[in-house]
Amino acid sequence: MTNEQWEKLLAVMEGEVFDPLPVGFIIDSPWLPGWAGISTLDYYASDEKWLAANLKAVRTFPQIMFLPGFWSEFGMCTEPSAFGTKCRWAEQDLPFADRILRTMDDVGRLEKPNVRTDGLLPFVVHRWQLHRQGIEEAGHSIRFAVSRGPLNIASFLMGTTEFLMAIRTSPDEMQRLLTLITDFIVDWLQYQKECLPSVEGIFVLDDIVGFLGEGDLRNTALPYLKRIFGCLDVPVRFFHNDAQGRVCAKFLAEIGINLFNFSFEHSLAQMREWAGPSVTLLGNIPPRDVLAQGTPAEVTASVRAAVEPLADKSRIILSCGGGLPPGVPTENVLAVGW
Repeated sequence: MTNEQWEKLLAVMEGEVFDPLPVGFIIDSPWLPGWAGISTLDYYASDEKWLAANLKAVRTFPQIMFLPGFWSEFGMCTEPSAFGTKCRWAEQDLPFADRILRTMDDVGRLEKPNVRTDGLLPFVVHRWQLHRQGIEEAGHSIRFAVSRGPLNIASFLMGTTEFLMAIRTSPDEMQRLLTLITDFIVDWLQYQKECLPSVEGIFVLDDIVGFLGEGDLRNTALPYLKRIFGCLDVPVRFFHNDAQGRVCAKFLAEIGINLFNFSFEHSLAQMREWAGPSVTLLGNIPPRDVLAQGTPAEVTASVRAAVEPLADKSRIILSCGGGLPPGVPTENVLAVGW
C-alpha cells in the first residue's frame, strides 16, 4: 500500500466518510496470476514474476487499495507446510496441503514449528526482503503480517470434517491442538513484524469459524483469536471469513477485530447491524456470479444495491464478499467504484 492509501484506510476506520466510497480488494494467487498472464506455478516459483504481477495490479488500479498488498504466499500450503504436510502443486490450479493428523495420538506428537526455518515460511519472508527495495521504489510498503487462522490450519492438518467432529468428540485434544497452532501463529506474526518494520496491521483468514455454532465459537475460536489479534500493537486488525459470518459478527469487537471481510450472502446493512458501529466492513459484491461472470453494468448495479440501503456510509470499503476470484476482468474491477 502507498502511504496515501494507508492514511486513507486509517481515516475510514476512524469514521471519516469519503465520496466516492473507497474500494479495496484482497488479491492473491486465485486471481492475480491469471489476470497477469502467467501460470499459478510461475507465480509461486518465480520471485520476479510474482513482483511483476503485483506491480502490474497496483499500476493498473492506482485508486484501489489492495489488501494486504504484495502478499507473499503459497496458497493454503503456506502455514501447513511448516508442520510437515505434503504440498501438491499444479501448473494452473491452487496447491493442496495433505492432512498429517490421522488419529488423536498424532495430535500429541505434533510439535510447534520454528517460524524462522520450517516449511515455506523462510521463502515467504525472503521474497519480501529480496524485493523490498523494488516495492518501496514503486511507492508501496508491506503493511500487514499475514496468517491463516487456527481453525483453518487445524482443518488442513486433520481434514475439515474430522476436525469439526473432533471439536465435540475429543475436546481436550482439540484444545491442545489449537493452543499449539495459536502459539505458532503468534510467533509467525511477530517474526514478520520483526523482519519488516513497516508492518502496522494483522491480517488473519479463517473460514472455518463460519461453520461453528455460537457455543463452539466461544470455546473453540474466541480465546485463540483474541490472543492472535492482541499479539501485536497495531492499528489495523483485519479478519477474513467468507463462510457464514453472522455467528462471529457480534464477537468481532471483543476479539479486537476492526476490519472485516465476510460472505456476500450477508448484506452490508445486515452486517452493520450484527457487528456494530465500530467495525469497518469490506464488501460486499458477489465475487463469482457478479464480479467474475457479470458485465460492468451488472457490477455497478450490484454496488448500488449494496450501498443504497445504508443510512450511514461510515466505515465502509467497497469490495467483494471474499478474495477476488479467478477470471475477474479489468473492466469489472474498475466498475466497483461508487
